[in-house]
Amino acid sequence: QLQASGGGLVQTGGSLRLSCAASGRTVSAYVMGWFRQSPGKEREFVAAISWSPDSTYYADSVKGRFTISRDNAKNTVYLQMNSLKPEDTAVYSCAVRGQGITVVHRRPGGYKYWGQGTLVTVSS
Repeated sequence: QLQASGGGLVQTGGSLRLSCAASGRTVSAYVMGWFRQSPGKEREFVAAISWSPDSTYYADSVKGRFTISRDNAKNTVYLQMNSLKPEDTAVYSCAVRGQGITVVHRRPGGYKYWGQGTLVTVSS
């Protein structure tokens, strides 16, 4: 089970940190991803973190502004979002790939379990 939180309303240039708490599986042993979906658009890849090797991946649109990380002790994955723009407004969801998979996938179909979304609204 995945529980996403941390969304809210922020002004352009502001920051938010999203959290994805996992239960039933250890985040350090799975590929974890963040996706977002805004009205009228398809769900899109934002960032992912793999465990073997320990590596991170980002969509070009967020590279340099967002950082994905994990806290193994808290079994939680984070998405630190800085320099937010109105186009970042979306429902953000976290997801996990299947057990034993180490390759990051940038399409939603590559993820097996999903948490509920958390809404991020960036005002101009």
